Amino acid sequence: MSEENSAPKATQFDEFFSISYTFNINISILNNDTAPSYQTFMDKMPMPFKMASEMITLDQAALRPLQTLGSVAGQLVDYLHHQAQKIDLLVSYILNQQDSEAQRFQGINFGGGGIIFSSEQPFSVGQFIELKIFLNDENCAIYCCGEIISAETTENESISYKVVYQHIREEDREILVRCSLHQQSKQLQVLAKQRNEASAK
Repeated sequence: MSEENSAPKATQFDEFFSISYTFNINISILNNDTAPSYQTFMDKMPMPFKMASEMITLDQAALRPLQTLGSVAGQLVDYLHHQAQKIDLLVSYILNQQDSEAQRFQGINFGGGGIIFSSEQPFSVGQFIELKIFLNDENCAIYCCGEIISAETTENESISYKVVYQHIREEDREILVRCSLHQQSKQLQVLAKQRNEASAK
């Protein structure tokens, strides 16, 4: 892929906030010169991934109206949160069964536009790949299709590959955006705590 062709795809990656974060990802190479059709992508999506994002969307839709009721609904909201957490744990367990060690790589950055993963195994820029993204801290797993748009050798001589999403459901993209912002918030809290501890010494 020429720099001229890769530039718009790099812009696509940068359209959304992304964050450095380590996570597991399963990768399968799609042996075709063009991305599969969206319908083919949807037909191949494993059922646990369809269920997971639909359950997250339903939880948020159910809780949103209750939050406007204030303290009256506080206990009900807490109860529903606990029920949602139980379901999240169950779904997380089911999704972890989809994480194949033979296809596992290390993700190092994710966001709404794409991911970056590191590998000692060679991949080619321009390859289309099937992705299963596992964000265990967020009880989240996403199935999507992407294209490798660049490769860069790191200090430890592995290669980091930048991938833009070719096919991803909008609800799944929204989940990744929320997860990236949540992880940023957690990282900022850790930094603030470290600064406070350092200034107290």
